[in-house]
Amino acid sequence: MALRVVTWNLFHGRSIPARNRDLMHLFAERLRTWEWDVALLQEVPPWWGPPLAAACDADQRTALTSRNQLLPLRRAIAQRWPEAIKSGGGGANVILVRGPRIELHARRRLCLRPERRVVHAVRDDRGRWFANLHATVHDDPQARREIALAGATALRWAAGAPLVLGGDLNVRDPSPPAPLTHVAGSGVDHLYAAGGLVRAAGTRRELLDRGDLSDHAPVRATLE
Repeated sequence: MALRVVTWNLFHGRSIPARNRDLMHLFAERLRTWEWDVALLQEVPPWWGPPLAAACDADQRTALTSRNQLLPLRRAIAQRWPEAIKSGGGGANVILVRGPRIELHARRRLCLRPERRVVHAVRDDRGRWFANLHATVHDDPQARREIALAGATALRWAAGAPLVLGGDLNVRDPSPPAPLTHVAGSGVDHLYAAGGLVRAAGTRRELLDRGDLSDHAPVRATLE
């Protein structure tokens, strides 16, 4: 049975060129119309998880990352003038799962400086694990340390079960620990798999049409 996984950095809900208004409904509509079973999302406004899940008929879990102090104030500004506050609106990673329900959510803090970074993962009711990471930007050694720790942690959580680790890893050639193997990538956005999951025969990575939303292309892999 094919398993379709997407990773997408949402650019804090912003577009290029900037529209300077709340675009949640546009992001939700893109996600709703694409075919996927699991979506690993980064740079998500922290309050977007539940409405995105509702729009996509999906289960969701959210992990806060950085810049979330005084979040009600940040949210008020970000919803009115997102280009004024940009990433200061607060950050989160979100995992969406369609079909199977989420049974378990795990998270681990990777660092506090220069910004708080976490790896978080869910286990669905079929025993499969999906881990999501947004690594530190503009610091390759730090990002690689986070990738290594996130990979080792996700492998420990999965304990040999099917596992996908993905996200915005902020390096073009990440090397998470074996047995994680690369199944798709574009720029700094990557997907890795272990526990018997491999890229489906005859398929390649796909870049989904996002229009002018975000500064990252959504990457999709079909696994089996």
